[in-house]
Amino acid sequence: MLDWSAIDTILLDMDGTLLDLHFDNFFWMEHLPKRLAELKELHPEVVSKDLLKRVRLLQGQLNWYCLDYWSRELEVDIPTLKEEVRHLIGYRPFVEEFLKAMQDSHHRVVMVTNAHRKSLELKLRQVDLTPYFDNIVSSHDFGVPKEDVAFWSRLQEVEPFQPDRAVLIDDSLPVLRSAKEYGVAHLLAVLHPDSKRPAKEETEFKGILHFDQILPTNVFVNSKA
Repeated sequence: MLDWSAIDTILLDMDGTLLDLHFDNFFWMEHLPKRLAELKELHPEVVSKDLLKRVRLLQGQLNWYCLDYWSRELEVDIPTLKEEVRHLIGYRPFVEEFLKAMQDSHHRVVMVTNAHRKSLELKLRQVDLTPYFDNIVSSHDFGVPKEDVAFWSRLQEVEPFQPDRAVLIDDSLPVLRSAKEYGVAHLLAVLHPDSKRPAKEETEFKGILHFDQILPTNVFVNSKA
C-alpha cells in the first residue's frame, strides 16, 4: 500500500488515528451533557440537544477543537471534566508497533493534530507518545485548523518537508482533502477511528482499518544516525 522508500516525512494525526476516538465521542456526546445537566440542574436531553446543535455549527473550525472556547461558552471547566474519564484514553490497535518501527527508520515522524494544547497535554500524560515523534504540532499554534489548506503552509514554516515525499495518515476526510490540495502525495484514511462504532465505508482515499496493514514487512535498511 505504501512505498516507504518514496517517503521521507510521516505526518500522523492523533485522535482517531493513533488514539481511540471513543474517548472524545464519549466525552462530548455522553459525559459532558450528563455533567452539564447535573451542574446546571437541567434535563439531560435538553442539554444534549443544545450542545449537539452548537457543536455542529462550528464543525471543522478551530473553535470546534478549542477547550478554552467551550469552557467560556458552557461556563464549565472542560479540561477538569475530561480528567474524569481520562482512563478511556488509549491506543488504537497496532499503533505502538508501528511507532516503534518508525523509530528504526530514516523517516522524520511528526504529529499534526487539531487537538487543543490542554487536550494534548492530558492525552500525553495518559499515553506517552512523545518519545516516538521528532515534533508535535497543534493547529492552535497556527490559528487555522488542518481542514484549511493554509495549515500546511504554516507547517512548512516550522517543519520543512517535501509534499511529494510525505505521507499523511488521518481519520478526517476534510483534512485529507486539504492536504491533497496542498500537494501531499501519499494519503491514507483511517476507517475505524472509534473502537465502539462500526468502521467507515471506503473513501476516495486509500484506507486502513489498523496499522498492521502498513507495518513494514522487514526492518528498514536506513536508520536514524
